[in-house]
Amino acid sequence: MLDKRIKPSFIVKYLDQYVIGQDEAKKILAVAVYAHYKKLEKSGKDSIEIAKSNVLLIGPSGTGKTLLCETLAKILGVPFVTADATSLAQTKFVNEEIEAILQRLVDKADGSIPRAQLGIVFIDEIDKLKAPAGEAARSTSGESVQHALLKIMEGYPAKLANKAYVDTTNILFICGGAFVGLENIMAKTHGYGFISTTNDDNQNILDRLNSRVKPTDLFEFGLIPEFTGRLPIIANFQTLTKSMLIRIMTEPKNSIYNQFREIFKNEGVELTIEPRVFEQISEIAMEYKTGARSLRGIFEELINPLLFIVPDDQTIQKVVVDSLFTDAKVLRKPEAA
Repeated sequence: MLDKRIKPSFIVKYLDQYVIGQDEAKKILAVAVYAHYKKLEKSGKDSIEIAKSNVLLIGPSGTGKTLLCETLAKILGVPFVTADATSLAQTKFVNEEIEAILQRLVDKADGSIPRAQLGIVFIDEIDKLKAPAGEAARSTSGESVQHALLKIMEGYPAKLANKAYVDTTNILFICGGAFVGLENIMAKTHGYGFISTTNDDNQNILDRLNSRVKPTDLFEFGLIPEFTGRLPIIANFQTLTKSMLIRIMTEPKNSIYNQFREIFKNEGVELTIEPRVFEQISEIAMEYKTGARSLRGIFEELINPLLFIVPDDQTIQKVVVDSLFTDAKVLRKPEAA
């Protein structure tokens, strides 16, 4: 099933081309998916049965959780779908919604159920699955959704609307959420002082133990023990810095800048954006506090007025943007000067 080249180190190098930062999370995910699909290759050949290890991604909104999962699915060549836990909690028919997720996975597999059964499902905003005290019974409670998700995450034959069955045993489930306030819980419970820190190796162990999210932290946050137990692998995503936001706009193969340069190139025009502009955009994005999610919107506000003019003016050769707050410089072809 796995291409012989696809090992954890290969996966991380590939992810680096599309996702900026989050180095530790990349390594954790790379090992998790490699082990999962390697286990499927060996299924039935070994006497020891290896249990499935679903993954939990914890980090602020806009830090790349969904992008990382999408890119992983591309590397592996498996069908991939995303779902929103908040939507599941807002419906009275949660089992039907879960079946719809699996149907979308089958659709992504071009109708092949065997291929869909090897896919990846990413469920975002999983931290929202805790019903506030006194919540009216107008919707399914977060705890009820956790119980409903337990079955498909562990593995069982789910019946779709067309009467076909999808066995979820080998589907890899990755859940994500911001878990706002979890750091306060961890601050109360973490503090491993019994390890000697006389050398760097011991200090590294101590740091890793203190930064690791424990199941009891998730219990206190509001996830039920059974659900937490289905997510044994946990990766933390770091808040994006200004410099990381600049890199996100410029470095990946499919960066926003490269995308718009290609759009202008198709019109026969060269687009150049000076470094200062990316700094200005990143400063505004930092104020929005939505991570990388706001970058495209700000970028398009800058570019759209230019894209309105360029297709109608065949004399434009190059456009240079050197500030968000001044007009772009338009350079024309010599014969049009």
